[in-house]
Amino acid sequence: MTLYDKIYEIAADNHGLVTTAEANEAGAANKDLVRYVEDGRLTRIGRGVYRIKHHVPEPNDPYAEAVALVGPHAYLYGESVIAMHGLAPTNPTRILVGSDKRIRKHLPVGIKVVNVGRPEPCVSYDGIPSQSIPDAVRSCRRTMMRERLLQAVARARELGLITKREFNELNAELEKNEQAAQ
Repeated sequence: MTLYDKIYEIAADNHGLVTTAEANEAGAANKDLVRYVEDGRLTRIGRGVYRIKHHVPEPNDPYAEAVALVGPHAYLYGESVIAMHGLAPTNPTRILVGSDKRIRKHLPVGIKVVNVGRPEPCVSYDGIPSQSIPDAVRSCRRTMMRERLLQAVARARELGLITKREFNELNAELEKNEQAAQ
């Protein structure tokens, strides 16, 4: 197996993306990545993130790309988790990425890093580190309308993304928040 084949295998399982750290673990030096970019086998997406040239685009690629660009400690956050699953209408102009670390690198315009203060438990949806759907709904209570959150909870239950217990807990919390607001 050639070095590029190893990089391709990593990227094939990760929305066509490979990070410098992953490539280094596979035995590639940074100069190898530069050579692959020059000969057209890789495209540089951002600092330390590359996409294989022969990747067939998938709907969740922008979310995977945003998380990879922020770094290894990052995960999809809040409204973006809801948007990725198509649970309720959200703001399509930005992708929210949570991080417990300070991010100083320049990121594309549509990516917004949310400093969460301390690490949160993450799950993986379609290979993308993410906040769990119940946690994402809870984090959106101040930014999304209650009706849309209820819609997201109902749709998540319908799709089997949350358990019946989580469904009941989320509905009760949203109802409690509504009563407290009145």
